[in-house]
Amino acid sequence: MCELLGFSAAEKTDIREYLRSFYSHSDLHPHGWGMMYEDGLRCVVKESVKANESILLPEIINNMPDQKCTLAHIRYATVGRIKEENCHPFTAEDNSGREWTMIHNGTIYSGGTTYRYYQKQQGDTDSERLFLAFIDNMNDRLSHKDMNERERFAAVSSFIAQHAPRNKLNLILYDGDLLYVHKNLKNTMSYKKTDRGMIFSTHPLDNTGWAPFPIAQTIAYNKGTEVYRGERHKGVFVPSLEYITSLDAMNI
Repeated sequence: MCELLGFSAAEKTDIREYLRSFYSHSDLHPHGWGMMYEDGLRCVVKESVKANESILLPEIINNMPDQKCTLAHIRYATVGRIKEENCHPFTAEDNSGREWTMIHNGTIYSGGTTYRYYQKQQGDTDSERLFLAFIDNMNDRLSHKDMNERERFAAVSSFIAQHAPRNKLNLILYDGDLLYVHKNLKNTMSYKKTDRGMIFSTHPLDNTGWAPFPIAQTIAYNKGTEVYRGERHKGVFVPSLEYITSLDAMNI
C-alpha cells in the first residue's frame, strides 16, 4: 500500500513538478520516502520520515538536474517496521556487475520462495526479500550463460509472472538500460506520454494525458520508448475483504 513513480526518456527532462505532485501524497503514505535519480552517477536516497516533513527532500528536488530515468516511492508500512532500511528503492549488483534498482507497491502473501531471505536482508519487509530472490534468480541464470538484452527481459518477465499469483505485485525495476514496469491490480498504475518520454505513477499527477497501464504483463522501456512486452500472465491480484477494508481505513 505504497505509491510508485517511474520516468524514462531519451532526453534530459525537468520532472521536478511531477515529483512535487507525487510526494504531496505522503499524508496518506507517511512511513518513508525514497528516490533513485541521476546526477553524474546513479543516486539512491531514502528516509523513514513522511516526505512532506523531510528537510532533505525539497533540497534534492529544487537542485535536481534534468533527468533521463528516475524512480520514486512513498511508503505505507504493512510489513516491516518504520525504519530507513525498509524504505524503497532497493538496489544491488548481480554477478555480472549490473546494478538493479526496484520499487514495489504491494504485499507478498505467498512468500514460500522468498521468506528464506529473512536472515540475509537489512530490513524486515517482504519487498526486500522479493528483491533478494530476484537478484539470486538473475545470478543463477548468469551462472549458465551471459544474457543479452532480450534474454534479460525474458528473465525479468518470467520471474514476475512466477511470483504474481496470490501476491500484489506492482513494481518498477531499472537495470541501467531498461525500465521494467508491471502491475497486477486494476486501477493502480497509470502512464503518460510526454514530449520526451514516459512517466508512470500509481495515480495521475495532473489532469491531462493519463491512461491505465496494462495489467498482468511486464513491459520494458529504453529512453522512453517501449522495447519489449511480455505475454499477459494469469496472476491478476484479486483483493480480499481484509485488503479492501484496510484501504477504506486509509481513505484510499
